[in-house]
Amino acid sequence: MSGPVSDRSAPAGRPFTRLGLALLAALSRLPLPVLRPIGRALGTFAWWLARPRRNVTLVNLALCFPAMTPRERRRLGREHFQWFMCSILERFIFWTGPVERIASLVRIENLEMMTERLGRPLIILAPHFVALDAGGLRLAMESGFVTMYQRQKNPVVDAVMRRGRERFADGVVLSRQQGVRAAIRHLRAGLPFYFLPVIDLGPRDAVFVPFFGVSAATVTATARLAQVTGATVLPFVTRMTREGYVGRFYTPWTHAPGDDVEAATARMNAFIEARVLEIPAQYLWSHKRFKTRPQGAPDVYRD
Repeated sequence: MSGPVSDRSAPAGRPFTRLGLALLAALSRLPLPVLRPIGRALGTFAWWLARPRRNVTLVNLALCFPAMTPRERRRLGREHFQWFMCSILERFIFWTGPVERIASLVRIENLEMMTERLGRPLIILAPHFVALDAGGLRLAMESGFVTMYQRQKNPVVDAVMRRGRERFADGVVLSRQQGVRAAIRHLRAGLPFYFLPVIDLGPRDAVFVPFFGVSAATVTATARLAQVTGATVLPFVTRMTREGYVGRFYTPWTHAPGDDVEAATARMNAFIEARVLEIPAQYLWSHKRFKTRPQGAPDVYRD
């Protein structure tokens, strides 16, 4: 677990960061029926205020859902911002709240798919939906596992995030800067790997495979890890509902990836597409999913 962050050389804005995080933690104690409307209101506000992310979202939706009208895409984008802000407010429930509340808020479907495979190499594949933190921490109450996170530039935010994700016993949190190789030892030792298939990290270790018909640079780490360790890939998606959250395990990929890493990576994207169609507003549309382009293809995010 990360230790406290020293204020000795803290920049002037650091106290405001601490104040903001304390406010979020305090808000998270509110009952969900009170917290959700606050999150939706903040999401609507962010939709109008955060113009660059709004534009990224609309570009992504136009590429993935060309049959939608602009009005339909704007409605879907605004709903995404609302779900995203709800997930931010509620994240502190999972980082700091009582375990009884977490257990009551998050229902896990098909949990036996995970428990019956514990002790053997297992990759829990958790695509980038807004509720992935909630599902991951709920699973950490059932079993320790190793996971990765993107190190934050602000050390106060980084420390809070890391402590939150390490709060349950036997959890191992690695930064993406350490690379997936650091997780292989734990995976081979039988500790499940709660793995977020990163969206677009550039051309390195990636292949261009379709995502909603668009050629998308997709990291091959899931397939390569399964190939190296012999792990079963167990897809897991958490969705936000009116009452809380539902995390669901899907049919395991017991023979992934075989010898064709590119085909296995395309299969992963096809799986994510199918889940997006089930809960389209809860996918992380505000990320530049198509930032890396095939050679000669134009930048789709230019204003």
